[in-house]
Amino acid sequence: MLDSWNESIPFCNWAGITCSTRHQRVTMLNLKSYHLKGQLSPYIGNLSFLREINLQNNNFTHEIPPEIGHLFRLQVLQFDKNAFSGKIPVNITVCSQLPNLTITRNNLVGEIPKEMASLKKLHRLSLSANNLTGEIPPALGNLSFLEGINVAVNNLYGSIPSSFGKWKSLVLLVLDTNNLTGTIPPSLYNISTIEIFSVAENQLHGILPPDLGHTTLPNIQSFILHENLFSGPIPITISNASSLIEFNIVFNNFTGRVLPRFSSLSNLMFLSIGSNNLGYGKIDDLDFLTSLAICSNLEAIGISENNFGGQLPESIANFSRKLQVFEARRIQISGNIPSGIGNLVNLWALALKGNQLTGPIPAQ
Repeated sequence: MLDSWNESIPFCNWAGITCSTRHQRVTMLNLKSYHLKGQLSPYIGNLSFLREINLQNNNFTHEIPPEIGHLFRLQVLQFDKNAFSGKIPVNITVCSQLPNLTITRNNLVGEIPKEMASLKKLHRLSLSANNLTGEIPPALGNLSFLEGINVAVNNLYGSIPSSFGKWKSLVLLVLDTNNLTGTIPPSLYNISTIEIFSVAENQLHGILPPDLGHTTLPNIQSFILHENLFSGPIPITISNASSLIEFNIVFNNFTGRVLPRFSSLSNLMFLSIGSNNLGYGKIDDLDFLTSLAICSNLEAIGISENNFGGQLPESIANFSRKLQVFEARRIQISGNIPSGIGNLVNLWALALKGNQLTGPIPAQ
């Protein structure tokens, strides 16, 4: 109970509480960042007119009371950044009006209840940064209005359900930092609305669709696959992904030449393709770098630990003035460091260790 909650004052005037004007029933409980701690009272279930509850950024502990399932009018539930433990109460699925369910950065354990598939109006599901285990329930594919799912940083295992391909309005898919195995279901690549596709730090494998960024994921903005077991070439069609901001495939087994030309990617900020098996040790391996000179928003390039040969092109001098990081460690390049690299006035990290470079270091 807050110190400011004084029984001499009508509870509808208490800090963090909003009531309906007609019946004076509590409809909103916003206690975000109030430094609260302890156990959430089961009497929360008696607030039957509650539509929104926000307990973000406090220190609530113990289990989420199952009485939360009595709040059948609930439309917003935000419990992230607390210390809730125990399992996700199954009867939370009684809150059938919920479009957003956020319980990130807690200490929840157990499996994701398959009963969550009954939350038919759910648009956003965020359960990241907990200790959840088990497989991702295939039944979640029946959430036909889902626009975003984030279950990153848990201990989930098994494959990505093929039923996820039924989502037609998905914008955000974040499955990072789990123990997922298998391949990406082809049907998932066919969801044209996806903008954020992040499955980094798992044990996934397979090759990328040959039309990635064109007819597959045409609206992609962030494509993040680092630290998996993917292989094969980088699809040349990624050049068509005009909305692309971040492309990160570091620490995989990709091979072949980097064929895409990035000059049409005006929004590109981060390109990370290091720690793969790209290139053939030939003089033209780094030709793709010249096309990056057109990317005026580029802030970081990482191509380290590949099989690239040749020399750094003079066109590096024309890279974005926003460029802060250029990493090209332990590839097979030779020759001089281009003198024009001094034009990159915001560059603070230049990593060229483990190459066969000669000549002076540019004075700039």
